[in-house]
Amino acid sequence: MKTVRAMKVFVVILILALTGTMIGAAIYLRDEYKRTTYYGKTTINGYSAEGQTPQQMLAQLTSKYTLPTIEIRENGKDSVIGKLEDYGYTIDEPRLLGDLEKALSAQKSNVLVMIESLMNGSAYQVKIPFIFDREVFNRKVCAASLAEARYPSVDAVMEYDDKKNEYYIVPETYGNEFDDAQLQEYVKERTDALVSEETPDLHMAVDFPTDIYIVPQITHDDLALNSTCNIYNQFVKAKITYLFGSQKQVLDWSTIKDWLRIEDGVGVLDDELVYEYVEQLAYRYNTRYYERTFRTSIGTTVTIPGDFNTYGYTINEDAEYSQLLQDIRSNSEIEREPIYYSVTVDGYETPVYYARDGRDDLAGTYVEVNLSLQHLWFYKDYALVTESDFVSGCVAKNAETNTGVFPLAYKESPSILVGEDAADGYRTEVQYWMPFSDGQGLHDAKWRGSFGGNIYMTNGSHGCVNLPVDAAAVIYNNIQAGMAIIVYK
Repeated sequence: MKTVRAMKVFVVILILALTGTMIGAAIYLRDEYKRTTYYGKTTINGYSAEGQTPQQMLAQLTSKYTLPTIEIRENGKDSVIGKLEDYGYTIDEPRLLGDLEKALSAQKSNVLVMIESLMNGSAYQVKIPFIFDREVFNRKVCAASLAEARYPSVDAVMEYDDKKNEYYIVPETYGNEFDDAQLQEYVKERTDALVSEETPDLHMAVDFPTDIYIVPQITHDDLALNSTCNIYNQFVKAKITYLFGSQKQVLDWSTIKDWLRIEDGVGVLDDELVYEYVEQLAYRYNTRYYERTFRTSIGTTVTIPGDFNTYGYTINEDAEYSQLLQDIRSNSEIEREPIYYSVTVDGYETPVYYARDGRDDLAGTYVEVNLSLQHLWFYKDYALVTESDFVSGCVAKNAETNTGVFPLAYKESPSILVGEDAADGYRTEVQYWMPFSDGQGLHDAKWRGSFGGNIYMTNGSHGCVNLPVDAAAVIYNNIQAGMAIIVYK
């Protein structure tokens, strides 16, 4: 009986103890459920959270995750360095606090979890959320923030050496300019990787990506550039100096380069432009068949129409064009006269380039025949050789001497003049014969007793200019074929 009674007492005591324990445990768990700090042995992202409130843990994590610095190095030199916030990365504290509060709530999600957390603690990993400010980032990561001075890349170019008279290639220069956007994309990618790490490094060095430098578009080995240089050097030394007496006109590379085209890797001269140059040369320097203004010995000015001006120079444009192409392609310096026609419309072979000074093709050497005064002057190299009265073609017989400017066809001594007109045929021997136009010429007339005055009106010649023998001799001995004879009224 005593044993049974003892057992009953033990059971009652045990029940009371268990009840007390359970009541105590319930009260303890109720109090722990209400606590606002993490349980013992709790870690968040590896950092101890024991006894910390979410707000306190927020401060701790914010401090830890904003410690990293980022350094951009260019060519091994420190260029830009700063913390995450300097690069526009700041922690989204409200969002992180919410995640920390969720972790605290998770420890008390049910009794078993809470008991486990109380006994063994909990380990939580939360993602640190960052807010990115693009404007702040772009101001930090740009060429203006880097220590290196910027200089552009320069393409290889063709230059001219005026001392050597040839072209050469100046190699390209590699600069260090770049597109900010490319650097920003590269740095952001690296920074995003850094802030996404569970335990980021405290320092990250970003070596400048040299492949974003803006490089030259044309390099020294560029085929087109080298081809152009070689072709230019095939023509650059060509220099044709045209002689017009003491005056010169130079054709060189400054003009030729505008005529040159490159077709299929070959230098081609523009035929039309070359011929146009020859035409302009002729227009500027041709003197035959152009209107001529002449200052007479008595101080007056006469104008000879182009149709009556058969003296002078006419460039043979076709022949000159062919010769000019040849000269240019020779790539050398040449000095010469242009190619002139040497045959007049009358068929006389005349050295029409007796003398000239630019457009002045008389150069002070000519015979001046004034029909109105019946007087002539002969100048040679600007000096008066002789002057004389004469008798010209008979007006009454409609045989006036032709007016105009003519080259002396030739000279002959002695000579026999033959009249081809059946009604007025003649055969006359003269000592000095100097023809200049359509069978008319200067010659001595020993049969005349006087010269000058109005003799030519009724007793003139058949068209020739009759001269005293002495005057004719002086002219004959000093004149040459091709010299100008100027006849006017």
